Amino acid sequence: MPFQLAILVIALWIITILAIAFLCKKYFPKKEELSRKIIHIGTGPVILLAWLFDIPKNIAFFAAFFITIALGINYQYRLLPAIEDVERKSFGTIAYGISITLLLLLFWPLYASSISIGVLSMAFGDGLAGLIGKSINSPKWSVLGQTKSLAGTLTMATVVAITTETISTINSLEIQPIEIIAISLIATFLEQISPWGIDNITVPIGVTFIGIWLIGT
Repeated sequence: MPFQLAILVIALWIITILAIAFLCKKYFPKKEELSRKIIHIGTGPVILLAWLFDIPKNIAFFAAFFITIALGINYQYRLLPAIEDVERKSFGTIAYGISITLLLLLFWPLYASSISIGVLSMAFGDGLAGLIGKSINSPKWSVLGQTKSLAGTLTMATVVAITTETISTINSLEIQPIEIIAISLIATFLEQISPWGIDNITVPIGVTFIGIWLIGT
């Protein structure tokens, strides 16, 4: 696919996710975190598109860098409330951008597989855990001031395992079941002990390092 077309596809994907989030904010105003979670989950696959289209490191890095700067400005001034409209104190959105920017700078594209597993573990695992954990009544506990639930924790572990297995199968990585379990448990542990949204740094970076160590790609 021509480079310009690849960039257009990625841009259209991001615009579509933002549009869906804004519509949810408009029509479901009482679901305070829904629009934010849609953005959180929906932007994760951008890393797969960048991998699929062989986006060069310099383009991927600078795009992530400037998006992170924009997220920082939005956090301060709430120009796009659908992204940051949460009552609790959280630097999650900015942390998300920082972690992806660092991973692209340090490891792209040599370790694209591990980066994809790390980013999607955060995007899908944490995003769905937040939604399901609040929707299902299950035992809860507190870790470093955060409320965690059994439903959300199991969702995180399960989704990370499924994500890892899917990427392994599609790309013939042959990640062993014990390695998938290890990645899932580590991602879930990091999500548990990271307050104020910094799991958006600890999970993608931690899982990426574990992936590089275990599968070397």
